[in-house]
Amino acid sequence: MSEASGNLHDTSGPIVRPPIAMALAVVAGLVLQWLYPLPFLPAAMPASWVGGLVFLAGLALLFWAASTFRRAGTAVPTSVPTTSIVSDGPYRYSRNPIYVAMFIGLVGVSIGFDSLWHLILLVPFYLVIRHGVVAREEIYLARKFGDAYLGYKRSVRRWL
Repeated sequence: MSEASGNLHDTSGPIVRPPIAMALAVVAGLVLQWLYPLPFLPAAMPASWVGGLVFLAGLALLFWAASTFRRAGTAVPTSVPTTSIVSDGPYRYSRNPIYVAMFIGLVGVSIGFDSLWHLILLVPFYLVIRHGVVAREEIYLARKFGDAYLGYKRSVRRWL
C-alpha cells in the first residue's frame, strides 16, 4: 500500500454513485419485467435459489473488497478522497472488485427473477461504471499517486 500526500478534499468525481447506478438497474429491470416479461431460464430451474446464491457470491466479494479498503484505512465511497492504493485481498486480482461484485449481483438478480431485462441492463450499467466511474477514478488515482498507481495498474487487471 502506498500512502497519499496532498489535498484530502479531492475525489474522482464519478457521474453517479455506483450503488445508485446498481439500484436503478435493478428497479428498471423489475419495471420492465412487470410491463413486458422476458423469462430466459428453463421452467424446471430453481431460479430463485440459483439467483440467490449468485447474488450472495457477489455480496461476499463486495464485503471482502470493502473490508480490505477499511483495513487499509481508505474510504469505500467514491465521494470521499482515497488515501492509499490498496493491493491486498481481492485487489491483487482486480483493480475494481467492488464493481465486479455489483455485476455478479445483477446477474444473480436476473437469474433470481428470471428476467432477461436485468441481463440486458448490464450493458448500460457497465458503460456507466466503466466510462463514468472507473475512467475518472483511474485519472484521479494516477494524478494523486503517480508511479505507485501506474505500477499497480500495470500489474493488476481492471476487471478479472
